[in-house]
Amino acid sequence: MLTLISIASYTRYTRSSMLEVMNQDYIRTARSKGLSERVVIVKHGFRNALIPITTIVAFDFAGLIGGAVITEKVFGWKGMGDMFQTGLHNVDPAPVMAFFLVTGTAAVVMNLVADLAYAALDPRIRR
Repeated sequence: MLTLISIASYTRYTRSSMLEVMNQDYIRTARSKGLSERVVIVKHGFRNALIPITTIVAFDFAGLIGGAVITEKVFGWKGMGDMFQTGLHNVDPAPVMAFFLVTGTAAVVMNLVADLAYAALDPRIRR
């Protein structure tokens, strides 16, 4: 539910990244080798266009969890955001620290996943 807002921006980033990648020399070389257009677009174009998108998604994940506080308040849902707000109102540091611990851990894990995705997307990074 919370990611629906980000999908439009990811689509725009992907489109602009694909437009930039499709004008590169290695795309022209792949086409001149006689590869099918599908292979050129998927293996050479889209794979390289996903590298900046991976960076954006990894950084947006922590913001997504932070935005959960507002979303839970608006819709009246009970979750981490409500626990965080209750901890702030009651001056109870344990739920506030737990929220930051989970958010920080999720940010570190998402950056690790992004680094692993870089290795899968770009063969130059595999070492």
